Amino acid sequence: MFADLLNAPESVKPNFKGGEGEFLSRAVMIGGAKFLRGVVPVGSSIGMHAHTDDCEVMFFVSGEGIMVMDGKEEKVHEGVCNYCPKGSSHSVVNTGDADLVFYAAVL
Repeated sequence: MFADLLNAPESVKPNFKGGEGEFLSRAVMIGGAKFLRGVVPVGSSIGMHAHTDDCEVMFFVSGEGIMVMDGKEEKVHEGVCNYCPKGSSHSVVNTGDADLVFYAAVL
């Protein structure tokens, strides 16, 4: 199965998960999994949220930011992959001067 994330409908979510600004995503569901391309614009963030019933893998392809996961802060940028296991919480803040772009699988 394939997910064409560049041609999936775009969703603009203000204050996503309690974050600042907007979050843009293009998502495709395949079975019980969601695959998405996410964009956190300059000055925006994804608020802290828990993955109680699933896990998430995020692979950053451009931009710079800070991710807080289970209270630990890490810088994210092109080439960084983050795994948020079931039962963990995380948030993402764009700290750069360009969009923070990532691909993710929520399983």
